[in-house]
Amino acid sequence: MKLAGVQMDVAIGDPERNRRRMAERFVEAREQGADLVVFPECAVTGYCFESRDEVVAFAEPIPGTSTAFFSKLCAERGGAIAFGMIEAEKNRLFNAAALVGANGLIASYRKVHLPFLGVDRFLDFGDRPFAVCETAGVRLGLNICYDSGFPESSRVLALAGAELVALPTNWPSGAEILAEHAIATRALENAIYYAAVNRVGEERGFRFIGRSRICDPAGRALAVGSATDEEILYADIDVELARRKTIVRVPGKHLIDRLADRRPEFYATLAEPHGLPRPGRDLPAERFK
Repeated sequence: MKLAGVQMDVAIGDPERNRRRMAERFVEAREQGADLVVFPECAVTGYCFESRDEVVAFAEPIPGTSTAFFSKLCAERGGAIAFGMIEAEKNRLFNAAALVGANGLIASYRKVHLPFLGVDRFLDFGDRPFAVCETAGVRLGLNICYDSGFPESSRVLALAGAELVALPTNWPSGAEILAEHAIATRALENAIYYAAVNRVGEERGFRFIGRSRICDPAGRALAVGSATDEEILYADIDVELARRKTIVRVPGKHLIDRLADRRPEFYATLAEPHGLPRPGRDLPAERFK
């Protein structure tokens, strides 16, 4: 697979404009041979909404208008697209990522970990297990932004057979260290490819830091975006590297397999409900002024 990550600015509350600009970048990436093109979190809608009522007007079902738009584009141009949007299902709203190809929706994901930030303050927590699908011969798992700070997210996907994790994200100022180090770590500890695709620009007082990053299963950076510019990152995905979990450094003397070497019998605490209050949701707002 040839992978492309589109680091771009987004216009809040203007899905038509955003889809049009995404289509232009998708065509450009396809002309460079990309099989899968990944866009940022909430690329269709923007992120810094101020209330649940405000975002309702821009939420849509999956499948729906945006998935149909991009599926038609894939039917015309080939390839597949992963992108962020706000999903509406009855009276619930989710920060979602959709993966579409020429035949329509391939998979979707609802963000499990929600920070007290932007639109995530007003959305419902993702309610589906982490899952793996396949596109262009690669087994793919989807996460979104804040999920990358929770190693369990990508570990579950790796155990389910993911060879690549795509992370549409909206990293704001303050996430620079995570952008620089966490993506490489998630790739290394699971021996998978990891593609984090961030946005740039400013939105309602928040500046987004770019620094998109694609890492190989050893944690090496294959492509890194700038802090400010719109650009397209490219990387070649060799699935055999992600399938080779046992790393032989010295034959018979130094072997590493971070999946086989796990000791899950000691990890039970990880699966216990913690009961801690969620900042901004379960605690009074005065605590965070």
